[in-house]
Amino acid sequence: MAGGEYICHAWYNDIMNTDVELQAWLTKADESLATAVSELANRRYNSAANRCYYACFQSAIVALLRAGVPAPRADGTWPHAFVQAQFAQLINRRKEYPESLRDVLPRLITLRHRADYEPAQVNERQVARAVRSASQFVEAIHGKGGDVV
Repeated sequence: MAGGEYICHAWYNDIMNTDVELQAWLTKADESLATAVSELANRRYNSAANRCYYACFQSAIVALLRAGVPAPRADGTWPHAFVQAQFAQLINRRKEYPESLRDVLPRLITLRHRADYEPAQVNERQVARAVRSASQFVEAIHGKGGDVV
């Protein structure tokens, strides 16, 4: 009987840990998106581009966790290439999210790289489009999970 209680307890802890982890990533995604909107309004376009990408990246982690995809590294970190590839599988193979989200992560990481690592500035038009895309992406992830936000 003690073994059964332990297994049940371990299962409960796994569920609770997953819920806590999901909520943490959702909170980060929402904060990143809110920051992107604020940075756009304040004409800080490079910062806004950065936060748009991270709002989507953090939301994609939520989608992967919900789909039962664990972090690939023992330390629990999520490499960008892994998240992008696995999220694409949720669209292409599992059909869990709309095809309109397929190019969002690759497009926004390109914009983020330009904003973060190149001397040229990103512009208002590019960032306004990025904010719209990021908003739709985050909303799709929230809508899919019936979140406890």
